[in-house]
Amino acid sequence: MTTGFELPTRFGTQALGGCYAPETLMQPLLDLEAAFLAASHDPAFLAELKVELRHFVGRPTPLTAAPRLAGKLGLKALFLKREDLTHTGAHKINNALAQALLARRMGKTEIIAETGAGQHGVATAAACARLGLSCTVYMGVTDMARQAPNVARMRLFGTQVVPVEAGQGTLKEAVNEALRAWAGRCDRAHYILGSALGPHPFPTLVRSFQTVIGEEARVQVLEQYGHLPEVVLACAGGGSNGLGLLVPFLGDDLRRVAVEAGGHGLALGEHAARLDGGRMGVLHGCKTLLLQDEHGHTAETASISAGLDYPALGPELAALALDGQVEVRRASDDEALAGARLLCEREGILPALESSHALALLPALAAEGAATILLGLSGRGDKDLSTYQSRLGI
Repeated sequence: MTTGFELPTRFGTQALGGCYAPETLMQPLLDLEAAFLAASHDPAFLAELKVELRHFVGRPTPLTAAPRLAGKLGLKALFLKREDLTHTGAHKINNALAQALLARRMGKTEIIAETGAGQHGVATAAACARLGLSCTVYMGVTDMARQAPNVARMRLFGTQVVPVEAGQGTLKEAVNEALRAWAGRCDRAHYILGSALGPHPFPTLVRSFQTVIGEEARVQVLEQYGHLPEVVLACAGGGSNGLGLLVPFLGDDLRRVAVEAGGHGLALGEHAARLDGGRMGVLHGCKTLLLQDEHGHTAETASISAGLDYPALGPELAALALDGQVEVRRASDDEALAGARLLCEREGILPALESSHALALLPALAAEGAATILLGLSGRGDKDLSTYQSRLGI
């Protein structure tokens, strides 16, 4: 986390973000902003976070060259930033642990969280067990069914998992319930939001705790390769993984690419790609690109990946895309499955379905002339094994 950091309330030329929250949450949000700014200047907090990231999370994570996959695609070099090798198996632990430390600093004893793919829920559960905080995670019933191993992991860590049956039973509904729960007990509880979404200061706070990914990767690729790649590539749901990898490269002359979930079709309700099909709207406390129907209602989404199955793009990532600093592309369910299989067979690494969307774009980038690529492998694919088995017939 950068010391001396100031928290913007809006992003980009279209002033995305903001704080659209009920009155009951305004004071907790102001308290959170003040606590974060104080912690970012506190050497003791920063030192404790650094120690925990090293000895509990397992940072720095490796940067792995993938020569066989690069050769298959006609690339000169391909590097994988291995967030799948963190404790709990995904980038989510970086933010969850940091926010849990911040909550304890604020005197909070309870943690509330939401989860889609389950990785943020598992990471939050692990961080709470580590720090002695009680934890409740809200999760849609659809996601609970397709991510059953992660539900079991959360419960083993002593966390209460609350099923959410409303709507599609996915991440959007889980966030709704988590925010309601926080409003009811914000005097003693902190809400650890897992994506770079929500009302100010959450988008910047989450991104700040995740930029350790790109900061490490930038140093590592220079050490291993001697210069920066032509493309830095990440998948994008809410945006915490994408921002975490891409933001430290914003000042560099290279392509920054984020990949959304193309689902199984182009019609509204068949995908979760917000840049092409989204319109400005407010969801879960912030103004951003949002999939909406003709009446302005939040649209249903579809993706093979629970972590990308969300109707809004985080406001900072949306602003970077609209202002031309990040390219946003899409990959379909089938393309993601093909990307995952290729990495498995060529490099012996099982990626999460979220990461597989970034892998799916590699052939297109190679065809466009890219020769060197740094790809963020946001998580491991153990949680998705049943989906891989059913969809790939293995």
